[in-house]
Amino acid sequence: MILAKKIILVSLAAAAIAAVAWYFSPLSPPAISPNPSAANGDVAVRDPAKPDQETATTTPQQFVPSSNPPPAQPPLPKPDTEPCTGSDRTNFDCYEGYYRTLVGSAGVPATFADLQARYPNNDYIRAQCHPLTHILGQAATEKYPTVAEAFTHGDSFCWSGYYHGVMEGIIGKIGRSELPDQLNSICANVEGRERYSFDYFNCVHGLGHGVMAYTNIELFDSLALCDRLEGSWERSSCYGGVYMENVIVDNKNHFTKYLKPDDPLYPCNAVDDKYKNDCYLMQTSYMLKVLNGSFAKVFEECATVSEAGWRYTCFQSLGRDASGRSTSNAQQTAATCDLGTSYEQRSNCIIGAVKDFISYFHSDKPGYALCDILSPDLQQICRDTTKAYYAAL
Repeated sequence: MILAKKIILVSLAAAAIAAVAWYFSPLSPPAISPNPSAANGDVAVRDPAKPDQETATTTPQQFVPSSNPPPAQPPLPKPDTEPCTGSDRTNFDCYEGYYRTLVGSAGVPATFADLQARYPNNDYIRAQCHPLTHILGQAATEKYPTVAEAFTHGDSFCWSGYYHGVMEGIIGKIGRSELPDQLNSICANVEGRERYSFDYFNCVHGLGHGVMAYTNIELFDSLALCDRLEGSWERSSCYGGVYMENVIVDNKNHFTKYLKPDDPLYPCNAVDDKYKNDCYLMQTSYMLKVLNGSFAKVFEECATVSEAGWRYTCFQSLGRDASGRSTSNAQQTAATCDLGTSYEQRSNCIIGAVKDFISYFHSDKPGYALCDILSPDLQQICRDTTKAYYAAL
């Protein structure tokens, strides 16, 4: 059942989407030594960065669920009834219209049930699953006007796209002149805010998606809006949403001027330093697309990043993609990371990969299983990462 939900994406959305969920809680650049001997115990594997306590000061508005019973839901189409046929079978607009309508008529849980039922046998739905769940989230805001209420009806299927779509929908209802001053209050009533819960992460990460829609995919303006958030953890989470939207939008019959096929590291090599880490955490997904899926070539590109910390992040991002593209197959993931030509490359690839294993399965056992099959020089750093990262979840 778990593996049935693991996205196998053959389009750009694939690798980009695997970047989210639990793994992309903001992390500081790791303190990793390129010296293989360091793997014997004196390498510092950092836990997810501790957020500072200077968070939004807006008083949260408590959400009280309705006491009315949910309305009866109409029967869903039979699984063998396709909503989009012929040339529309690969038409995103067709599926968007279908799922927007279904949210309105049947509700969010029933719409997720429909999407999940079609997922195993529809290649296009699998490839576009995350963008489609954005549509579900956007449509949900027509029924549930607050973030907290919309989130209670959500599902994290396909890397939490629903929650990102909710944020796009909520932001779309705020006037352009009011949004900058309201950014800190939008997520204030989300459950678990005080403990930096997964819902709260999805909210502030989703703000990044939303401000990209608000600015019409102007990346630098969107990053500047994220800077208005109080708290470095919130700002970093928002940056990640901006970069993810930049990659995803280039795959939905749209175009972003902030990706360059002839410069695969752009925009990471053009943004200010404070934005770079979150950019490199996403960028390898796009790099694999423009470099024809060649992990070896992406290793080479990441190696050109001059700053060590961001170079490590680039290799770790590639490790996440190695896990995602193999559906967290230990042998295949290890073989992909072995394409790195140095200990620095291979060790950071493994760090990113094992975090993805743990994030997906919500267990440290698959992580340790990966560590067990690695070459001796990588086993300790893998185990240290597994222990530290799982403890932080």
